[in-house]
Amino acid sequence: MGHWTVNQAGKSIVLIGMMGAGKSSVGRCLQRRTQFALLDTDEIVASKFGLSIPEIFSKYGEQVFREAETQALREMAPDKQTIIVTGGGIVLCEDNLDFLKRLGVVVWLDSKEETLFERVARSGNRPLLQRGNPREVFAQILQARLPLYAKVANIRVDTSVLTDEEIAVAILSKLGKLGRNWRPGSPIPATAR
Repeated sequence: MGHWTVNQAGKSIVLIGMMGAGKSSVGRCLQRRTQFALLDTDEIVASKFGLSIPEIFSKYGEQVFREAETQALREMAPDKQTIIVTGGGIVLCEDNLDFLKRLGVVVWLDSKEETLFERVARSGNRPLLQRGNPREVFAQILQARLPLYAKVANIRVDTSVLTDEEIAVAILSKLGKLGRNWRPGSPIPATAR
């Protein structure tokens, strides 16, 4: 297998999207293809607390988790090419949107609501879905986040029917279409989205 080169020197590939979109799995595929370091904000936060994400939510609450997530993002080096996997709620803090854009190309992994919920329901360890009707809660969370994902994303990839490897190839292909002179914050050609 050949390795891909991303032409934005010093810029990372930042994966955002709803829980169940496949960010962690696709991040590992991208890491193998690019040989970039892989950072996962959830893993960084869990390591800092010495607890799993559900345990952090249970013991400290969502607000403390979100603050730790923002701190993890702030500590990432914007000049080092990295694959950055984020938690689904990273877009809820306005400051994070600027941090994400500064780190590199923001790729939104999207999917149909039904597909996302089916994937999440299989995992069973999502603290935000442990209250009320999980399906309704999921739909509300998704609807609140969709405009935020759209606002910050440079590229959107539908993960509904693709394998993780196919998604990684699609991302790298779209990055290639951006060309050598693109920098985060500059307009994206219509064909790249």
